[in-house]
Amino acid sequence: MLAERSADDFGDAYFADRIAHDPFRWAQYNLAEAEHNKRNRITVAWRYAILRMHEVFQDIVPALNEADRDRFDSGLSRVFMDNYAAIPAQSIRRMLAFHKAGILELLELGSDYEKDITDHGTTISSGGADHHFDIFIDARGQKPLESKDLPFPRLRDQLLAAGEAIPSVCDDYSLNLPAEARGRIAFGAIPYLLHDQPFVQGITAGAEIEAKMAQMATNEPSRLRRRLLPVF
Repeated sequence: MLAERSADDFGDAYFADRIAHDPFRWAQYNLAEAEHNKRNRITVAWRYAILRMHEVFQDIVPALNEADRDRFDSGLSRVFMDNYAAIPAQSIRRMLAFHKAGILELLELGSDYEKDITDHGTTISSGGADHHFDIFIDARGQKPLESKDLPFPRLRDQLLAAGEAIPSVCDDYSLNLPAEARGRIAFGAIPYLLHDQPFVQGITAGAEIEAKMAQMATNEPSRLRRRLLPVF
């Protein structure tokens, strides 16, 4: 029951039924359910509630302290990411067809695995076994980056010298720089924004960032986004 769950174990309950079943059988069942709901114009209330709640949490996350941010990342964050990461039905049908034809398999790695990339391919080591792939595509999406990862030496050194391990941006996505330089550099690179905005992605978010950056060119610098999350 929902009343018996907390932010720490809700994610485990959310995924429990899926984990207990064969992933391809689950995908087939889920596809049939999704197509039925679409055909009959049925909105699943709890799915829609989670989808809309991520809009609330994206404003809350930057203000979380370190302990609560860890709790969010290991629990509720997984639920939000799964719920609104929609995949076209045609893609699921193709995946099921590949599996039925014996072309596609699923290898569960967990978090304890090693990856060795060479000129001759990629080897994944997990559970005491090695799995070699001639071609390996890492499609897990973008990872959060820090100031030290910036490809612009002068800007990188300036941010690090100012103690900005993670670039701080204002509401209009101008970089938080010393007063004489503030408002002169727009910074909308999504991998560097993921620390404070874990849900920022996609065309819609990109368009919103672009619009604010365009306004920065003609407006006064805006206030700094609040960050209460410690940076080490």
